[in-house]
Amino acid sequence: MQLNKSGPIIRPDQTRVLLRNHSIGSDTTNPIFLTEELSRDPRTSRIVGRVMDFSETEVDQKLQGALSEFRDRHRNIEEKFLKRFKDIENVLPPGASVSKNRKLLLGAYYLCEYSLEAAALFNPSIVLHPDQSGLKENEIRFILSLRAVGEGHISSIEFQTGIITSDLKISIDQPTRYVSEGEMDWDQVVDKAILVRKLKDLRLYNDIAVSILNTLRPNGSIRELRSETEKFLDRHKGSRQWVDIETAAKSVFALARSNYDVRFSPDIPLSERVIFPLAPCESNGIEDARFVRFTDDDGSVRYFGTYTAYDGRTIRPKLLETDDFIHFKIRKMSGPAVCNKGTAVFPRKVNGNYVMLSRQDGENNSIMFSDHVEFWNESRIIMEPKYDWEFIQIGNCGSPVETDDGWLVLSHGVGPVRKYCIGAYLLDKDDPSKLIGRTREPIILPEGDEREGYVPNVVYTCGMLQHMDSLIIPYAKSDYAIGFATVPVKDVVRRME
Repeated sequence: MQLNKSGPIIRPDQTRVLLRNHSIGSDTTNPIFLTEELSRDPRTSRIVGRVMDFSETEVDQKLQGALSEFRDRHRNIEEKFLKRFKDIENVLPPGASVSKNRKLLLGAYYLCEYSLEAAALFNPSIVLHPDQSGLKENEIRFILSLRAVGEGHISSIEFQTGIITSDLKISIDQPTRYVSEGEMDWDQVVDKAILVRKLKDLRLYNDIAVSILNTLRPNGSIRELRSETEKFLDRHKGSRQWVDIETAAKSVFALARSNYDVRFSPDIPLSERVIFPLAPCESNGIEDARFVRFTDDDGSVRYFGTYTAYDGRTIRPKLLETDDFIHFKIRKMSGPAVCNKGTAVFPRKVNGNYVMLSRQDGENNSIMFSDHVEFWNESRIIMEPKYDWEFIQIGNCGSPVETDDGWLVLSHGVGPVRKYCIGAYLLDKDDPSKLIGRTREPIILPEGDEREGYVPNVVYTCGMLQHMDSLIIPYAKSDYAIGFATVPVKDVVRRME
């Protein structure tokens, strides 16, 4: 088989740091109303008091020191200082007069830098870029998503862009050192019908949920739902059923809050955009995003990304949707069939249904069909471990590509000493629940220095791209770097049995 490991190597860059909100050691147990709890934290008022004791001359000097030290590391840092100040301004003494520089300095105390790639950079996925202008014949522009891991082993999604030439030469656009997380859209409309359906799936749709949702006007926003939830809790404080009421009310908002929109300024380059965990259910990381360019029945195109949300205890499959990589809709998938890692959406509907690969049991490959991309109720096993290099478990390595022979899917297998390899399998084009071929041996396995890294003896990918007659496969090398492999589609199919 003509597998070619070549092209650029992408390694972690610890100078790419994100400016994050800092809670100053607050022991916050409920992340739903984080700003309010930060304001109520007695440590916050003490810190604000210390800054308020500075003279204006001292404020100016200390602010200039912070700006000179950090301005070159972040875009629009003064705007970020001022925005953070607004989160704690209600802690100020009543009637306090605060200069702009003092506001900026107060905001600076509640921010910290986070090195996104300090621990690892791995598990890439690749899709066709929505902008294919200005290219030579048979060139394509792509978007590469990467799982970046930093302090506390918290994962986020980064992006890079590049070009593949007609002779399969791959180049990566040089990213800047700046990074920026998007703004959560608190004014996004709550889809009450979808929220009710998800509450019912989780058996959380009760009298309390009905009472709260009835107060939300049609096309009400997540901000309004938050306000109504707070009012509901205020009205019922002291009730004999307070614990149950509080738990139920906050569960409604937490579920709604897990469905959020993130927006970036179009002026920010794609390589600077970072999707960082914003919902409580993903507070410990966004893991292994699998992106796919999806074509609807009417020919319109959008992008889906499936990932694993982790809060330190529980994993939850989530769905990301975007048309332009500027505005991202992030939704919690629901139904009994979304219960494990490794979901990957097909690039189009099959027989009128969305199709998604998954691993339900930590061991086998499964497939699901649904009339709604957010709800998945049933699954069936299509592939079990068969060969020695995959005896421990198997899984998909991203969404399939459609070929003349069928749906071609990359798989991963785990063998002795937790060695991860990449293989492939083929599903029937008209009935993708039918397995019609699989590789007996891996097509990519860790070799040489690919075996050494943050997690040794692992090669892994979350997606491939077909260009002309070849597969372009970005893959992680023991979680320390990203490389590329190219291989003719016919060679992979020929290796199957």
